[in-house]
Amino acid sequence: MTVRRPRAGAQATASVPAGRKRPVSLVRLAGLPVLAVLLAGCGIRATEVPTNFGPAPSRVRCSLAEPDVSAQAARGLPVQVFLLCGSSLVTVDRTVRVPDGAADSERRMLVAQGLLDELAETPSPAEKEAGYSSDVRGGITVGGPGKSDPEDTLRLSAAPDSLTSYALAQIVCTFSDSAAAEGDGSVVLGGPGPESPRRYECTDEVRARPGSTAPPSKDVAGE
Repeated sequence: MTVRRPRAGAQATASVPAGRKRPVSLVRLAGLPVLAVLLAGCGIRATEVPTNFGPAPSRVRCSLAEPDVSAQAARGLPVQVFLLCGSSLVTVDRTVRVPDGAADSERRMLVAQGLLDELAETPSPAEKEAGYSSDVRGGITVGGPGKSDPEDTLRLSAAPDSLTSYALAQIVCTFSDSAAAEGDGSVVLGGPGPESPRRYECTDEVRARPGSTAPPSKDVAGE
């Protein structure tokens, strides 16, 4: 009978006898698939490579640097206009030219026209980058009240109901928060026709959802 001897350098392997526990390292390895299933069931995904979220945005949306108030004052009367950003209205600083010594009625018209012009201006590159836009078209002019209108009426060259919901909300909120109105959160607007003007309000709902919430209005005939 010939007895085979192990070759030099070879290691003998032996099966684990029944009843003996596997080595700890093998038990841990066997448990990894179960752990992965449990993590997946909890909504946790295992990743081997860090996720690349890309570069950080260069500017926070709907956020602009603080303006230089002194520089603004040198260019004219500091005002604020409401532009669109996302789905809501956000104030942006502007200036309008008002001659010194202008009468109150003239001053109101100059401020109102200046605000309209600013709303129709194309946003600056920084404003565009931050997500600002305007739905007010250029060429709209503003005039004073008709014979039977309240003295604080502003008549536009375009009927208010012909404007888009966004443009009307921008104009109402900009005017009602300025020297062009009485400062009570409302403004009396009319169009070029004989229709009676209406008092429009700028509410929180209008500022938050100008596309779906029209500015509340009422006929001023009964005021």
